Amino acid sequence: MGFAEVLLILFLTLGPMGSTGEENTSTDITFPLPANCPKRCGNISFEYPFGIGSGCYRAGFNLTCISHSTDPPTRSLFLGDGTVEVIDFDMDNGIVYVKTPIVTMDVDEEYINHTLIDLGNFPFSFNLEANFTDSFTISLAYNEILVFGCSANADLVDLATNKTINTCSTTCFANSSSPYEYWYSFDTGYCSFDMYNLNAENLTSLGIRLTRLNQTEHHLFNASIIKAFLYSERNFTNENIEGIVNGTKTQVAVTTLAYYIIDHPTCKEANQHRTTYACLSYNSDCYDIFPEIIHINYTIGYICRCSLSYQGNPYMPNGCQDAIFTQSLPNNCLTKCGDINISFPFGLEEGCYRDQSFFLSCNWTTKPPTLLFQDYYIVMNMSLEEGTLEVKRIYDYEYFSFAYENQPFIGFEELIILNWIITDQSCKDAKLNTTTFACIDQNSSCNDEKISRHGQKISGYRCQCNNGYEGNPYLLNGCRDIDECRNPQKYVCYGTCTNTNGSYSCTCPPGSSGDPTQKACIPGKKHTVVLGVIIGVSNGVGLLLLSASLIILRTKWKKRKQKRIREKHFRQNHGLLLQQLISSREDVAERTKIFPLEEIEKATNNFDETRVLGRGGHGTVYKGILSDQRVVAIKKSKIVKKSEIDQFVNEVAILSQINHRNVVKLFGCCLETEVPLLIYEFISNGALSDHLHTSDGSSALSWEARLRIATETAGALAYLHSAASISILHRDVKSSNILLDDHFTAKVSDFGASRFIPLDQTHIVTGIQGTFGYLDPEYYQTSQLTEKSDVYSFGVILLELLTGKKPIFSVEHENKQNLSIYFLQALQEKRYFDLVEDRVMKEGTKQELMEVIQLVATCLKFKGSERPTMKEVEYKLQNLIRIRKNGGRHIAEGNEETEYLLSDSSYTFSDSVDQATEGTSRNYSLEKEFMWSHYNPR
Repeated sequence: MGFAEVLLILFLTLGPMGSTGEENTSTDITFPLPANCPKRCGNISFEYPFGIGSGCYRAGFNLTCISHSTDPPTRSLFLGDGTVEVIDFDMDNGIVYVKTPIVTMDVDEEYINHTLIDLGNFPFSFNLEANFTDSFTISLAYNEILVFGCSANADLVDLATNKTINTCSTTCFANSSSPYEYWYSFDTGYCSFDMYNLNAENLTSLGIRLTRLNQTEHHLFNASIIKAFLYSERNFTNENIEGIVNGTKTQVAVTTLAYYIIDHPTCKEANQHRTTYACLSYNSDCYDIFPEIIHINYTIGYICRCSLSYQGNPYMPNGCQDAIFTQSLPNNCLTKCGDINISFPFGLEEGCYRDQSFFLSCNWTTKPPTLLFQDYYIVMNMSLEEGTLEVKRIYDYEYFSFAYENQPFIGFEELIILNWIITDQSCKDAKLNTTTFACIDQNSSCNDEKISRHGQKISGYRCQCNNGYEGNPYLLNGCRDIDECRNPQKYVCYGTCTNTNGSYSCTCPPGSSGDPTQKACIPGKKHTVVLGVIIGVSNGVGLLLLSASLIILRTKWKKRKQKRIREKHFRQNHGLLLQQLISSREDVAERTKIFPLEEIEKATNNFDETRVLGRGGHGTVYKGILSDQRVVAIKKSKIVKKSEIDQFVNEVAILSQINHRNVVKLFGCCLETEVPLLIYEFISNGALSDHLHTSDGSSALSWEARLRIATETAGALAYLHSAASISILHRDVKSSNILLDDHFTAKVSDFGASRFIPLDQTHIVTGIQGTFGYLDPEYYQTSQLTEKSDVYSFGVILLELLTGKKPIFSVEHENKQNLSIYFLQALQEKRYFDLVEDRVMKEGTKQELMEVIQLVATCLKFKGSERPTMKEVEYKLQNLIRIRKNGGRHIAEGNEETEYLLSDSSYTFSDSVDQATEGTSRNYSLEKEFMWSHYNPR
């Protein structure tokens, strides 16, 4: 993903900086380490920079090991002087796992103040970000604070300043049989603090204050025990959380802390002070880190890692050593799994693959057996010559970046192909070490390779058999001589063919002459006959050359004329402006290209009618195949207006900055026609509206698929709103602009109406533009466009997914109805499930449906300030999917279950619906104007 600096998503690149460790003296330690430095406390192992005792650790990384007089005796490890207990270390990823308490306030207590964690001045953080590739960032630690129970206020406190950082409240329904019964549903019996959304850099000590709410004053029920704890989302399951809430699990939680070096804020500065530089190993790399994703231009320190193909401790001199490689194979290695042939350096068993990076596994329980890679992918094919591994994801929602794992792979997501290399060395350097050099066959050669994708770049080499040989260059005697004479279709010889090592010879038989590799040999003839043939051929060639010259001159004249016309169109279509925009940033130039018209005509077979994907009021979309074999969709408008040219430039400006897996990728544009063209990725499964609103009225989309599509769409919109220094408002969010690819992954499209909003502004005033049924009524009245306008439109899409109905639909014997108004009126009348599609009713659980209904109601509130942000909507939907994996009850078809659900939820909905529909009668008196807009769309 790219990130912006001016227009959007153009992050400052924080690429790795290679470091060369030297055996020198720092301010805190002298190498080599003292021989008596402990390496273990109880069952926990650790390495430098951590240590116990004088001279055994780097400043800030001291540990304390405490013995307990138990039977048998036990030992515990603590950070610093013994306030925070350590559970484990992940030295490869720079993570420390620590215990944190479960803070409990009893039912009869009104107030409690407790410390969650106190790190003091140690170089640890609850949340840090790092760039291990040129464009992608990764969070080193991810923690959250949960508060469970009924009727309490929770204040998160920075103990260093004694200031309240954030506040949340918990309430419960009347008649709930258990205070935790609905902790995972739409009930507000819990609240949370996401450390990802806080500036974790300055937070080293956290406390929590719990205050009981006045039951009578707030009309609340079921006061209960309140529990609060800090935990790591990546290491805690829902079962762990539920166990803590119900009191059936341990009374401590697990928190992850990321450690880093703080002597200098950047690798560049640190490397200039060699006496304190932490990355001491020769084969280590240094990476800048920053407190959170929105502060990527604000670094606070650095971390060290071993370079690709090395392993060990980067903080020690010579700590990063060569990985262990397999050079020769035993005879019993398996070479097939199902229908897939396995070639070294890949393998299934230890000793049968080059190193752990090339390990594959075979699932023998499937029929046929399935070849797996990294547990995330099914292997479909592999090629030694191209250095590719063709795979498909096991689950659509899984996404894995190999560059994070320090492995020699780059993923091409849209093609589902992984490019791989051998180590990160050049051929010249690799040949110096014959024990690790991969090209071991004497008839093989080494080629330097650089592979990249979306800013990820790794360099190394691949091996190939020399010309005239074929086979596996990674094995001894793996390249075999090709007998060219047995394949005359490929190796043409019209004479006598003789095979040689690595080549072949082709000669004419005695008594004949000529080039037998081009045509048949000519038998011997008299000189006069040959001369006559030569004269005749010369005359013919002369006439042919004259005709060809005339044709070439005429063709050149036509091309010059066409070139002048194309240059004129290029200028009219703001080509210079777009060219400057694209070329000004290197990462944008890599993704976006200005295509010549000739390539587009070739890609569409000169805009053949058989290539038409669809037609609309504004133009036609063609399917095309570019010269690099990419399948694309080409958008060609019908009418040329100044406003539409500006809209085209706006869409290019926005799409060229965006790089998100749920946003349609823009490959480029063509400006050499009267009507400018957009070239973007081909999405094979059409629009979401096509799958929801079918001609026979029965959609094939399951409720689970709809939830996932909604979550992916919400994530893309949240990314546009808040993932960069300048927000993007889509302004035309609708189901026909949500496209679905082969795996039914959502792709947000059509940014012609989108707008930027600078950080210092909350809205912009603009002309009304949108689609009837999705248009934000507050925006319609005030002309003030905000990010909450997109939230309203997304609420309508969510309503479509829930009901299967169009935004403007017809009811039997009635005129057309506005779905949003109809839905809000149904909620006021407590007809919660009247509009829900039958399939959704059967497949969804009662908790899910009521959660989504409430979410739709809040998104459709008239006042934008009362709607949630897209980030909050995405988090809510992600939580629904996570809960769904744990199972749930379906809504029964009978009335008894439905009546129970409605009575159980009446308190929340009577409140939220009244707010959602506040002002409906006065504001939706504009419905006639909306209906006029429907029949006169933009």
